Amino acid sequence: MRIVFMGTPNFAVASLSALKNSGFDIAGVVTAADKPAGRGQKLNESAVKKYAVENGLKVLQPLKLKDPVFIEDLKSLRADLFIVVAFRMLPEIVWNMPTKGTINLHGSLLPQYRGAAPINHVIINGEKETGVTTFFLKQEIDTGDIIFSDSIPIADDETAGSLHDKLMVLGADLLVKTVKAIETNTYNEVPQPQGGELKEAPKIFKDFCKIDWNQPSQTIYNFIRGLSPYPTAFCTLNDKGLKIFKAELETKKPDIPVGAFLTDGKTYLKFAAKDGFLKLIDLQYEGKKRMSVEEFLRGMRL
Repeated sequence: MRIVFMGTPNFAVASLSALKNSGFDIAGVVTAADKPAGRGQKLNESAVKKYAVENGLKVLQPLKLKDPVFIEDLKSLRADLFIVVAFRMLPEIVWNMPTKGTINLHGSLLPQYRGAAPINHVIINGEKETGVTTFFLKQEIDTGDIIFSDSIPIADDETAGSLHDKLMVLGADLLVKTVKAIETNTYNEVPQPQGGELKEAPKIFKDFCKIDWNQPSQTIYNFIRGLSPYPTAFCTLNDKGLKIFKAELETKKPDIPVGAFLTDGKTYLKFAAKDGFLKLIDLQYEGKKRMSVEEFLRGMRL
C-alpha cells in the first residue's frame, strides 16, 4: 500500500517517523512551502520537510492545493492512501483522490474540540481527559467517520506544551495501528455522534491571549496553562506586555483591586483575580528574554 503523507510541524514528524519505521511505503510527502523568517529573512523549512529530506523521501511543496501541476504530481505518485497530520484543509479534488481514502489524525476525542487548536482549548476549558482520533476526511472539517481513538488524563499542572508532546507520541502509535487496519481491512468506521453540546477549538489569535483578571482564579490558571508555551497568555505591566508561561494558584481572597499586584521585590510577584491570586513563576517582559520571576525582580523596580 503506497502512502502520501501531508503535514508540517514537529507534531506531524513523530507520525511520519513511526510510519516509516513500521515499514510502510511512503511514496511522497506534502508540506508547507519554505517561508522567509527572522531578521535575515532566511528561508525556513518545515520540520516535516527536514525529516523527509534527511530520510530520502520525495517532497512536494505546493503554494495552492488546487494547482494543476501539483494535482498531476500527486496523481503520479499512485498512492492508495493519503494521511494528514497538522496540515491544511484539503480540497475535495485532493482528499477524494486515493482509492482507500484520506485519513486524518486529530488531537482530541472527536466530536469534541473540532478545529485548529484542540490541545490549547481542552486545558483552557479545564478538561480532565483528552486524546487522539483517526478518521476519514469529509467535506466539513473534522466530521468524518471515526476509525480509532485513544485517551489520556490531563494533569492538574499540564500545559499545552507538555500535552502536545504526550499526544504527539500517542497519535503516532494510533496512526500506525490505523494504517495497519486499513491495509488488512480490519476496522469498522463509526459515524461521529450527533447532537449534544459540542465544544469547538478555533484557531487562537493574539487578542484572545490577553488575561482578564476579573475572571475566577482557577479560570485564569487554566488559561495560562492552555497557552503555554505558545502563543502565551499576557497582561500589561507599566504599559508594557508581560507574557506569563507559568503561574501558581493561591486561593486566598485578595484585599486589593482585581488586576493589581503584590510583590516583595525579590522572590514573588502575584496578581489579584476575582477570588484569588496568580503567583508568577516564569515570564517574559516586553523587550526582554524569558526568565524566572526572581531574575525579573532583580532587574525591575516595582
